[in-house]
Amino acid sequence: MGDFVADKWQDILFRSFQHLSLVAQSVLLATIIAIALAVLVTRVPQLKPAANMLSAIGLTIPSFALLGLLLPLVGIGALPSVIAVTFYATLPILRNAVVGLSGVSPTLLESAKGMGMGSTARFLRVQLPMAWPVIMAGLRVSAQMSMGVAAIAAYALGPGLGPYIFTGLAQIGGANALNYALVGTLGVVVLALLLDAALLLVSRLTTSKGIRA
Repeated sequence: MGDFVADKWQDILFRSFQHLSLVAQSVLLATIIAIALAVLVTRVPQLKPAANMLSAIGLTIPSFALLGLLLPLVGIGALPSVIAVTFYATLPILRNAVVGLSGVSPTLLESAKGMGMGSTARFLRVQLPMAWPVIMAGLRVSAQMSMGVAAIAAYALGPGLGPYIFTGLAQIGGANALNYALVGTLGVVVLALLLDAALLLVSRLTTSKGIRA
């Protein structure tokens, strides 16, 4: 194992960077999409059941099946990986964003309106900061889930550590099969822990002291 890592450490670091970059960019895109959809849902309450159903049903779709559907449409490589990871990353954030934004007191929003704030100012200065801890909780769940989905995206020849895992499984019984599988799996776990720690720090730094748990 040590010799394997020593021989391939540059490739391992490069693939780790690719994996983390894929997840980070997809989660960022998912956060923007989820918050935009949550704003729409909170302003049109009739859409809330549909949003909840989308979040619930979307998570039951196997990632292999989604990739299989994407391959004929967008080909292989990074694009189907980004689409798949972003799709799954959006669902937990959307659910939490709807809950967080809906949970802001109407009285508080009316007070802000009475102070002369427009709808955009109320959202940015009142509603979003109050809902932020709940949204960040969903974002952390999303990031952890996305790490695994990004590994499975190797099925579509996507970037990251997934190819190491698939190579190990494909070469069972071979000299380095276990090394490939272990390095890929442990690498994903380490990246997931590091990203979660970073998001926890971001959550603490961006949450107002008055509502910080």
